[in-house]
Amino acid sequence: MLRSREELDALLDDSARAWLDAALTSAAGANGPGNGDRPAGASGTATGATVPTPGRGTTPVWELRFAEAGRLCGQEHADSVRVLLLTAAGAGADTLTRLYARGTAAERRALLIALPRLGGLTPPGAALPLVEDALRTNDTRLVAAAVGPYAAEHLDTHAWRHAVLKCLFTGVDVDAVADLERRAAGDGELARMLADFAAERTAAGRATPPDLIRVLALAGEHSEES
Repeated sequence: MLRSREELDALLDDSARAWLDAALTSAAGANGPGNGDRPAGASGTATGATVPTPGRGTTPVWELRFAEAGRLCGQEHADSVRVLLLTAAGAGADTLTRLYARGTAAERRALLIALPRLGGLTPPGAALPLVEDALRTNDTRLVAAAVGPYAAEHLDTHAWRHAVLKCLFTGVDVDAVADLERRAAGDGELARMLADFAAERTAAGRATPPDLIRVLALAGEHSEES
């Protein structure tokens, strides 16, 4: 569950609160007038400053804080802190792609969770390659984060069906799939794909998971091709 800034202030100790204040100030500076979605290596304002980084030229300070969040604020709060940093910075597609490419699984998960909160992404589906990459992994943390509201809004029908199947393959609870009931309802092609998957499991002597039965029932509702 993501926590607000106010909730974090009540939970963090003095040192972590001070670190978060400085990190958010740096991120907000990166989103200041004229800064936009600056690439790594660009100079910054006093609050959106950059620092030399071996092999990368210079890196915005807030991006370094993004990576430090788990260590400085605790792993239980890392997602919340990272989402706050991304939104404060107004991170665009270029920044998200850079952070995703060099990030750990935990950092990538937070980035995926943040996508529906970053309303300024242009074009609106600009971060889909990150969602698609996460769905190609077998990391259940990334798969669960990838099928959130951003995927529900922007994945095309074919890709969304395969995302649902990916959840079933990897054991991700389908409750993680945003807008599942609306998108699955009456989807005859999804129903066929799920029925094939169920048949494969039965032939292999494996039980059909309840989530599969649940989604199959949704996909069969009002479908003329069940």
